[in-house]
Amino acid sequence: MKQYNVTGMSCAACQTRVEKAVNAVDGVESCAVSLLTNSMGVVGNASPEKIIKAVEEAGYGASLKSAGAAKTAQESGEDALKDTETPKLKRRLLASLVFLIPLMYVSMGHMMWNWPLPAFLDGNHAAMGLYELLISGIVMMINQKFFISGWKGLIHKSPNMDTLVALGASASFAYSVYALFAMTSAVMAQDEAGIMYYMDQFYFESAAMILTLITVGKTLEAKSKGKTTDALKSLMKMAPKTAVLLDGETERTVPVEEVKVGDRFAVRPGDSIPVDGIVIQGASAVNESALTGESVPVEKQAGDKVSAATINTSGYLVCEASRVGEDTTLAGIIRMVSDAAATKAPIAKIADRVSGVFVPVVIGIAMLTFFIWLIAGESLGYAMARAVSVLVISCPCALGLATPVAIMVGNGVGAKNGILFKTAAVQEMAGKAQIIALDKTGTITTGVMRVTDVIPMSGVSREDLLRFAYSLEVKSEHPISRAIVTCAEENGTALLENDAFEALPGNGLQARIDGVRYAGGSARFISGLTGGLNAEQNAQIEALAAQGKTPILFARENKLTGMIAVADTIKEDSAEAISQLKGMGLHVVMLTGDNPVTAKAIADQAGVDEVVAGVLPDGKEEVVRKLMEHGKTAMVGDGINDAPALTRADIGIAIGAGTDIAIDAADIVLMKGSLLDVAAAIRISRATIRNIHENLFWAFFYNVIGIPLAAGCYVAAFGWTLNPMFGAAAMGLSSFCVVSNALRLNLLRVYDNKNDKKIQNTVTGKLLVQQTEAVKAETAEKESVKAENAEKESAEAETAEKKAVDPETEETVETEKTGKEENEMKIRVTGMMCAHCEAHVKKALEAIDGIESAAASHEENLVTITNSKEIDEALIRAAVEDAGYEYGGIA
Repeated sequence: MKQYNVTGMSCAACQTRVEKAVNAVDGVESCAVSLLTNSMGVVGNASPEKIIKAVEEAGYGASLKSAGAAKTAQESGEDALKDTETPKLKRRLLASLVFLIPLMYVSMGHMMWNWPLPAFLDGNHAAMGLYELLISGIVMMINQKFFISGWKGLIHKSPNMDTLVALGASASFAYSVYALFAMTSAVMAQDEAGIMYYMDQFYFESAAMILTLITVGKTLEAKSKGKTTDALKSLMKMAPKTAVLLDGETERTVPVEEVKVGDRFAVRPGDSIPVDGIVIQGASAVNESALTGESVPVEKQAGDKVSAATINTSGYLVCEASRVGEDTTLAGIIRMVSDAAATKAPIAKIADRVSGVFVPVVIGIAMLTFFIWLIAGESLGYAMARAVSVLVISCPCALGLATPVAIMVGNGVGAKNGILFKTAAVQEMAGKAQIIALDKTGTITTGVMRVTDVIPMSGVSREDLLRFAYSLEVKSEHPISRAIVTCAEENGTALLENDAFEALPGNGLQARIDGVRYAGGSARFISGLTGGLNAEQNAQIEALAAQGKTPILFARENKLTGMIAVADTIKEDSAEAISQLKGMGLHVVMLTGDNPVTAKAIADQAGVDEVVAGVLPDGKEEVVRKLMEHGKTAMVGDGINDAPALTRADIGIAIGAGTDIAIDAADIVLMKGSLLDVAAAIRISRATIRNIHENLFWAFFYNVIGIPLAAGCYVAAFGWTLNPMFGAAAMGLSSFCVVSNALRLNLLRVYDNKNDKKIQNTVTGKLLVQQTEAVKAETAEKESVKAENAEKESAEAETAEKKAVDPETEETVETEKTGKEENEMKIRVTGMMCAHCEAHVKKALEAIDGIESAAASHEENLVTITNSKEIDEALIRAAVEDAGYEYGGIA
């Protein structure tokens, strides 16, 4: 999407005109114009020159947004959002009031309340008329922008709000000039009755008052509109301006634009981190609230990532730049928020269709009103007043602003809390979700193995068991070993020296500690050392496994001393978040590649409605596709394997701490990685849509009631009529009211579920269970057919390669393989005990040149390899054994 600045727009009719003109350009796929930010987003391959020309031919100005050589994108964007309109409007308003007050003193103060006049005007009605003409003319000159824009729009056949104002003020002024000349004739004829009649027909003050009151409304509107972009402007202001680069031991301060990837930079306590980087020296706590909304500082040390615009609170850090300029996390957030403002929610199409014909219809109604009152026998002045009232009370701005201001404010509320909506459409759709599909690892759970149970046996204390396990596992890099080591360190457990350390792939570890032989590993391995386990011990192992935990047994001199269970535990707030989602009326499904026993244990803890286990990445996508048949479906995930499902879902929600691929595939990004933010995102969406409905209702209601009132439709029934000046005041304030209503979204408490309303959801768990079971069966069948076809194709290809026919000799000849072909093979690997082991093996095998992918199963002790060329089996064996597992040959 390319973004442009658009100038000259005054209302929704202008916005519609620009969109129509640009959409007509060859190569433009879609165009969305924002009246709020005076910007335009264009998707397609049309050249900027053609697009700018189309906008100019429509009567407006356009320029391509560019960072420029001397500015960062943040600075350029900050300039684009700078409120330059409000100061201009304030100056115009002040100047208008300076001349309007003496005008109103004469036209209303003297005429209605007999206030005294200067001698040169007292009793001189012609002079009073000339006085009003001159001052109202000055006010019209001060507010000439209305006339320039209004008549320009009319000439280009794209009348706008300024056209209505210009027509109303011009009609009032022109009729008053006519009345002034008619009065001079009455003066010459000494016709006192005629003089007084025409004196009452002056609408000079109405022309000046209309322009001034519209300017008041415009000023209030501009000021309120400025507040709707506060969140985006505050993000841009956070962008650091300088960085402290390190050249050896020398520090030098440079503009942040000069920092390049790979440069080393220093960050002192209290300083803002200039670009994204990796800590290479030092330790500190970094306040990341600017990006994530999380107020608690995050501890950073060597190897950890840091982001631009976050604040170093304590220690001195030396970092290496990894992403600079527009590639930083901050720049990405700014881009997401501004792109969302440049897109349109589907609900905005209602207002677009209306505003596209609104102004011409209003002009038609005004003309019809004028002629009807003349035909009804009313005076020319009365008919003119009714027509002018219709023109000045009509407000297409309120319609045009109803949707974008709410979207922008809602988007800003999300950004402040680390919730980023990529488009206005998804911001609307999120609140309509009926089904939430959640990935397990890293989304519901932490994705990190943790010790859950320490169970000593044979008279060994808990502290002793943990100490010996720590001393045994400390030399291993296995995820289970890391979990035990972390637990011991957190408990301040003493470390004992070990020797004769040996890792036994597929079994466990053994070593000598203080001259005593210790071993730890799987139940099968320890059972073999100890001569078997009794019924009670086996029951404990089964009970732990049923809870989704992996039990590790430990023995001393071949005697069982206890067991330690580890598991990928659920996040602290996952159960509460899922409870909130269910409280909103959503059906919550957990998707995982884990075995059913582990999956069910996690599902029970989290409280989801149902669980689908044992699904591969394409299986997740299939499940989501089936779920979408029963309602709007949102998919929440954090890994590469979630990308297909995130793309398929109606709404893809990525945990911000996850992979770049998942974030790119998603529609909503949660910077904090908390499931509570899923509920918060839906809450923001629902509040935004509710606010848009309110805005549209009042915008339509205002015009439906106001236009007939201005036309005099209620005169016969109720005696109600409307002075053009009051009509102008109402028009000026209508947009201000709509924008002010949208600003109420800033008061939304995104994490407060007290006011959540449960949607009427027709989705039934039973139907989904049947569907998801069918999906699993369908996926398994597809995998089986795929494997059979692959074997068949491989055999046919091999035969064809060996027996090709030479077209000249018609003899069978041997041929060489050409091109890239994919084959599949299965190998046996023992020693895998969990999903982390599977990932370890997968990574090791996929590092081999020619292996496209590897899918491991610790339950079946099998790995399915897809390769694009022949792979030496010795390389496969070496990769598996180097990873710490046992190679069992080709299956």
